[in-house]
Amino acid sequence: MQIYVDADACPKVIKEVLFRAAERLQIGLTLVANKLLHHPPSQVIRSLQVPAGFDVADNKIVEMVEAGDLVITADIPLAAEVIAKGGLVLDPRGEFYTKDTIQERLTMRNFMETLRSSGVETGGPPSFSQRDSQNFAKQLDKFLAKQVKRV
Repeated sequence: MQIYVDADACPKVIKEVLFRAAERLQIGLTLVANKLLHHPPSQVIRSLQVPAGFDVADNKIVEMVEAGDLVITADIPLAAEVIAKGGLVLDPRGEFYTKDTIQERLTMRNFMETLRSSGVETGGPPSFSQRDSQNFAKQLDKFLAKQVKRV
């Protein structure tokens, strides 16, 4: 199992949680972004800088992900593609997307995009909070504990 991070918009605190987990369990962690990323020196953590452009990082993640890999992203279309390939998706706020929930999320995202493009102010997601970070760490730990038991 590998962990891939859609790192352009991933909060720093979430990356730090991932760095600690990857080191502790010696699980491969790859941060993918169109900007230079820094991470602690490690045998299991790497960053991959892709060219700037619409969905370039997302497309690279989809290209690399295999069934059973975990992707960290809040990007709903990317999550849908990862799930279609058999990957698992955890939102930085600690919510797992599944085959059962992703279509509803994609439909809502597309609806909101239609509203925004027609001039309706829809607002954005709430600010990222300490509670979100704690929820993410809890969900990641539970998930990784199950993975370690399987090995």
